[in-house]
Amino acid sequence: MSEPASISAAIAGRYATAIFDLAQEAKGIDALSADVDALTAALAGSAELRDLISSPVYTREEQGDAIAAVAAKMGLSAPLANGLKLMATKRRLFALPQLLKGLAAAIAEAKGEMTADVTSATALSAAQAEKLAATLAKQTGKTVKLNVAVDESLIGGMIVKLGSRMIDTTVKAKLASLQNAMKEVG
Repeated sequence: MSEPASISAAIAGRYATAIFDLAQEAKGIDALSADVDALTAALAGSAELRDLISSPVYTREEQGDAIAAVAAKMGLSAPLANGLKLMATKRRLFALPQLLKGLAAAIAEAKGEMTADVTSATALSAAQAEKLAATLAKQTGKTVKLNVAVDESLIGGMIVKLGSRMIDTTVKAKLASLQNAMKEVG
């Protein structure tokens, strides 16, 4: 991780912990979860919002007023709305994407959930995704959500990333392994 990225992650981590703790005290984890999902979608869908959080052209006051208006319009919960306002006054809105990731991770941990990143050569059917999630849930003892992506270059199989573990059952990886074995022999 580059130094600026690690600094952003550290800043976002502190804000995420504080916002999560406040929401947990207020018994508002479900509301916070919905807010995080909504704000993540808004950030992904709005170039203006991304510009607002990253551009140094806006003053603290402009950023604060704009993010307060966004929070009010979206109906964000008090801990998140107040956290965003504080971040704006401290010129820390650039760390918003990392904040949302940190909050999502904390919420998932509190709910006993994990997220698995699954990359497959072809799209998984609903039954396949359900069976994979059930198998992973049985292994981890937690509810598992799947983030599914398709990468046709894998030829066949899938890559599953769950926490710090990665399982690669792709044809591409097996061919690479076979190629390395043949190089050693020849």
